[in-house]
Amino acid sequence: MGAASAQQGSKKNAASPAPAAQPTPAPTQPQAESTPPQPGWIARCTSASRDAPLECAIEQNAVLTKTGQTIVLINIRVAPDTRTPVALLQLPLGLNLPLGAKLQVDEGKTIDLQIQTCENRGCYASTPIAPDLLASLRSGKQLKVSFQNMAKETIAIPMPLNDFAAAYDKIK
Repeated sequence: MGAASAQQGSKKNAASPAPAAQPTPAPTQPQAESTPPQPGWIARCTSASRDAPLECAIEQNAVLTKTGQTIVLINIRVAPDTRTPVALLQLPLGLNLPLGAKLQVDEGKTIDLQIQTCENRGCYASTPIAPDLLASLRSGKQLKVSFQNMAKETIAIPMPLNDFAAAYDKIK
């Protein structure tokens, strides 16, 4: 029991002091966390310096169990100037770029995303989150991220939304 409560205590502590020291080890972190499945949406806050304002975001990623490779990473942050939530998606390389990606909550309408850039870790798309999409993310059960590979096969990655509202409330 002592180990379980110590582990729980460290999770609570990680919410505030740890992220400030996090920027350097971040690239190795996805591999370290890839074996156990991600516990859903995680809130993280970082600051460029002690005097800089905290920037908070929530994220969830889907990884290949065998290789630990990230397939989809969704990061949602609230822009400090506009207070509008913005989603940044990291998708794998080898996409049919002209088609972009699509987001869909449960059986709702699909939102088309344009792929903006690619680098060695993947391809990226971002979009402001409209109030109606935010409402459906908060009340929905599953977010589906879909895209096509080079062979024009559609790949749909389901991302659970069960703890989205609680995580988002921590950063808004």
